[in-house]
Amino acid sequence: MKEMSILETITATKKKEIESCKDLFPLENLKKREFYKRKTFSLKESLLNPDRTGIIAEFKRKSPSKGIINDRVQVEKVTTGYAEAGASALSVLTDFNFFGGSVDDLLKARNANQIPILRKEFIIDEYQVHEAKAIGADAILLIAAILTKIQAKKLARLAHDLDLQVLMEFHNEPELDRLNEYIDIAGVNNRDLKTFEVSLQHSADLATKIPDNFLKISESGISTPNDIIFLRKQGFKGFLIGENFMKTSDPELAFASFVEALRGY
Repeated sequence: MKEMSILETITATKKKEIESCKDLFPLENLKKREFYKRKTFSLKESLLNPDRTGIIAEFKRKSPSKGIINDRVQVEKVTTGYAEAGASALSVLTDFNFFGGSVDDLLKARNANQIPILRKEFIIDEYQVHEAKAIGADAILLIAAILTKIQAKKLARLAHDLDLQVLMEFHNEPELDRLNEYIDIAGVNNRDLKTFEVSLQHSADLATKIPDNFLKISESGISTPNDIIFLRKQGFKGFLIGENFMKTSDPELAFASFVEALRGY
């Protein structure tokens, strides 16, 4: 029997989680929550705001490839520190089993901040899109590798109906066929899902394949201001960074120092 990839394992686990959530928190209850009716912030506008950094700063406790990164910090303290230092947006992991996150983390970040929040999750079901709206997200992540063209379009269209923007993540050129008119931002993940090796050249190579009508962001492996300068020259307007800050004892201070260095260029 073929061994399951990490994405296949996560997706299989996620399907079971979703069914449990539907029983515990029916859709009609989600629609009654306070944030479900709130007007969202625009992730695209914030990324393009010249007064900010273009950085989506991520709150992530652990990952399948690295194990525990930082499980000793408070989401409110870290995310407000990110925002105050110039983050264009926040990314909050809500997967528990593989990343140690929760919907409560996003709720706490939402209550503490007034900039866009991306729900970083393995979204495969419409229920999760409604849930993202209900917990205060402004945008959702869709991962091309785990969706068909039909699923990608259906989920992205629902997100737009709910006033959520959509960041679709790609790992290779064949996945670009999932792009559709409801995608706001195209993200290139620099991590090879088979080897977990990271290369910024992957972003540079794929950037030319993505139509210019999509705002482009680069994800994973960004660790220095020079990396951002390089990626900007390749046409990227946004940069998702998490581990580089979260692996320190004081993520918000690490981010502030990074931004100070970046603005010196």
